[in-house]
Amino acid sequence: MDEHVTIPAVGEALGPLDIPVTAERVRAYADAANDHNPIHLDEGFAATTHFGGTIAHGMLLLAYLSRLLSERFGCAWVENGALDARFRGPAMVGASVRVQGAVRSVTATPDGLQVECALQCADPGGQTLVQATARVCLTT
Repeated sequence: MDEHVTIPAVGEALGPLDIPVTAERVRAYADAANDHNPIHLDEGFAATTHFGGTIAHGMLLLAYLSRLLSERFGCAWVENGALDARFRGPAMVGASVRVQGAVRSVTATPDGLQVECALQCADPGGQTLVQATARVCLTT
């Protein structure tokens, strides 16, 4: 097992991370992903949609979940982690999101420990924007 990763306990909290969703971060993500959809970048256009303003890319929110998992599980997350996510609502540009979770189970397998975590990305009012389950194997 990665020498910096301790064995997690069921119920262990992950996070929270409070992350501002700035126009600069959304623009940087749009450039990196080559996804310049105006719903993310054009305030005038986005104001005419049912969102009422620009929103972050869904994949940017998943990157924030991945950051939380990388901080806890290190290389194991990068090497063999899996994430199942459902989008529930948009993250408005100019707001913040809170990313947090908890270890749901730790199961011994022939390859090591299989860890399952429940995760959430929420807006400042506590509305769930992304709900996810992550799995990572910690080799022993």
